[in-house]
Amino acid sequence: MSTAKNDKSGKGGPRSLLKLLGPGLITGAADDDPSGIGTHSQIGAEFGYGLAWTFVLSFPLMVVIQEVAAQIGRVTGAGIARNLKRHYPRVVLWLMVSLLLIANVVNLGADLSAMGAALALLAGGNAGLYTLIFGIICIVLEVGLSYPRYASVLKWTTLSLFTYVGVVMVAHVPWPHALRSLVVPELQWNAAYATALVAILGTTISPYLFFWQAAQEIEEQHRHHSKPLCIAPRDAGPELKRIRIDTLIGMAFSTLVSLAIVFATAATLHASGVRDIATSSQAAEALRPIAGQFAFAMFAIGIIGTGLLAVPVLAGSAAYAVTEMAGQSGSLDAKPLSARLFYATIAVTTLAGASLNTVGIDPARALYWAAVVNGILAAPLMAVMMLIVRNPRAMGRLTVSRRMMVVGWAATAVMAASSVLFLAFVVGPLL
Repeated sequence: MSTAKNDKSGKGGPRSLLKLLGPGLITGAADDDPSGIGTHSQIGAEFGYGLAWTFVLSFPLMVVIQEVAAQIGRVTGAGIARNLKRHYPRVVLWLMVSLLLIANVVNLGADLSAMGAALALLAGGNAGLYTLIFGIICIVLEVGLSYPRYASVLKWTTLSLFTYVGVVMVAHVPWPHALRSLVVPELQWNAAYATALVAILGTTISPYLFFWQAAQEIEEQHRHHSKPLCIAPRDAGPELKRIRIDTLIGMAFSTLVSLAIVFATAATLHASGVRDIATSSQAAEALRPIAGQFAFAMFAIGIIGTGLLAVPVLAGSAAYAVTEMAGQSGSLDAKPLSARLFYATIAVTTLAGASLNTVGIDPARALYWAAVVNGILAAPLMAVMMLIVRNPRAMGRLTVSRRMMVVGWAATAVMAASSVLFLAFVVGPLL
């Protein structure tokens, strides 16, 4: 039985709503990973409230594209990479998965490095050692726990994001100014502003989240012993409603937390003249003399909590993509010996990310180029996803509505335009 079927429509209430939440909530929370926290901190420090409006713009776009990803998984019973393999040229599959792996390893390095630095700020000690330990912990949890238990752990880990709500509450935000900035853009025409705009879109609409949410819908399908919706279309109504609610709440949660970080750093760092923040751990350290020990500690703890959520999502999305490309089965509910490639990909990508510091690569600087890779990958991948959800061979009778198509293609166009803007303003002068 599916989750939606188990919840009688008349019951309602918080417990019923909580049961509906899963892949969408976890995906939304993982969107606010430590590298994303660093990006949002830099935006708040450098521009104050001037770019808050972009989160209002990006919200409906991220909702629709994540819902598209979820529908691909739930309707076809196959992940994005497997659908690419079934219906499109092999070169497209190899290119998408290769770029995903590169971007994910760099993201993993940046996130694990931020977690290690945050723990060193809180407790002292060697940040490099902490980085490696966090990587090993994430591998053990992802390999050692069954899917239902692991999904529950991830769901509860999302609570760590409330630390940023706590930070913004003690940051003395000028709320009339902050709320006005959500609807009144403060535009600038320069490279720094263009870079920040692309960074916001790149950290909210990320390819690894597409692969993860599609795969998690398949995990949920297996968990409840149900069939893909293309085979059992009569179940589509409640299931697609569940996906919509789950995704909407997950992306709303992600957006509110991102805004909380921007508002907190704008009210403290920007207001005090601090304009340059390279990493999330630097943002935490910079908060200490301005906002106090409590705000500093909450910010640092939040980095660790969000990292424990995001690192498995990054490694897991890579594992799903690689196993689907290879035509093998892979699942968080499988035993390690029966899904060697899947768990090996999780371990290798996580350890590769954790080792970036030791080979002389600065993860924070590498993250800049990961943004380029994500920007290049996101738009064409989104275009292919939009083709999949309108393809009757993949979706059967459950191709997406015209309204979702319009918004989905609009999101794709915005992401493509932001990539062109980034290349023109930032990469072009470097060539």
